[in-house]
Amino acid sequence: MKQTELIPHLFRAEYRKITAVLCKHFGIEHIEIAEDIASDTFLMATEMWGLKGLPENPTAWLYVVAKNKAKDYFKHNAIFNNKVAKGISTSMPVIEETYIDLSEKNITDSQLQMMFAICNPSISVEAQIGLSLRILCGFGIDEIAEAFLTKKETIKKRLLRAKEALRREKVKIEFPRNNEINKRLDTVLTTLYLLFTEGYYSSNQDTIIRKELCVEAMRLTYLLIENEATNIPKANALLSLMCFHSSRFEARTNSNGEIILYQDQDETLWNKELIDKGEYYLNLASQGYSISKYHLEAGIAYWHTIKTDTKEKWENILQLYNQLLQIEYSPIAALNRTYALSKARKKAEAIIEAEKLNLAENHLYHSLLGELYNNIDHVKSVSHFKTALTLAKSSADKAFISNKILNCG
Repeated sequence: MKQTELIPHLFRAEYRKITAVLCKHFGIEHIEIAEDIASDTFLMATEMWGLKGLPENPTAWLYVVAKNKAKDYFKHNAIFNNKVAKGISTSMPVIEETYIDLSEKNITDSQLQMMFAICNPSISVEAQIGLSLRILCGFGIDEIAEAFLTKKETIKKRLLRAKEALRREKVKIEFPRNNEINKRLDTVLTTLYLLFTEGYYSSNQDTIIRKELCVEAMRLTYLLIENEATNIPKANALLSLMCFHSSRFEARTNSNGEIILYQDQDETLWNKELIDKGEYYLNLASQGYSISKYHLEAGIAYWHTIKTDTKEKWENILQLYNQLLQIEYSPIAALNRTYALSKARKKAEAIIEAEKLNLAENHLYHSLLGELYNNIDHVKSVSHFKTALTLAKSSADKAFISNKILNCG
């Protein structure tokens, strides 16, 4: 992997781990210190590796530098408190240097504990999810804004208020009591779901699939299942749908990174092992009496691992979408439902339902209508694909839509 590709990759993989460990060490009230040290570490990597080339073990290099930067902070903080702040009134925090544990176990524990600390009822659910995506998942402000379909400035203010609230409440980074875990777990699962979703269909302009985000979401979800207190049906259902979706990664894009539609995918590229794991966790999720959106989405994803293109299959998918929209309405889920409707019933019926959604600013909406109008109304089909092209952000989406326009022509 080239240096220009490696640093962003490592930032995604390691920034959140370094931040979580340091934040646990400093305390959540000094969250910015942890973020600054992690950011400075990657800034130094960019500068040093550009001059001297890649170190033998880039990941280990990052951890050593992060640990040294933390020690430097302790040293300078001690000098300030002993020589500058002594004898004057100041609110400068005194943080004593201790051993910084960057072992794999502590990194894992710190991430889960941090996630539960952030998912504190003292801040809004939107802020909990946004802060988790920012600190634990390495999301940029743009990506969080995209996930919430809101403005960047709104996200910045929301995260700032959330950090202030966590300081005010003196929240500790530790596993909460069992009764508290249940109250916070829904938000944790939502955060992991959003992390996986961003990886599965990225808002990034350069790539459509970001496997490293999906792998991280699956890893953290698996850790929840391994923990007795958090091993509940919803968590198993979430991991199940992640396995089903991940099983088709290799078939979703071609060698140029362009999208391959579901019906055109080579099923021999589907990962049978992940499909089996998806079925295993879906069976575990069937315990109990409640059905979550994760159960229904896992069911939809399961049917997509069956390649046969029958009315019965799409009718099952359609009914699952109907249930899903009753539990938790989503414009994208409603849009996906119309495609299932076109396969189970008729295109004309699906077009009527799709146009009712009126998602005029969404390129997926126009892409679907372009597909539905194909072989029915050539002018409308091309018109929708052209609108989709102007709205698409990723290069993969643009290439896919451009090919659709050429084929329509």
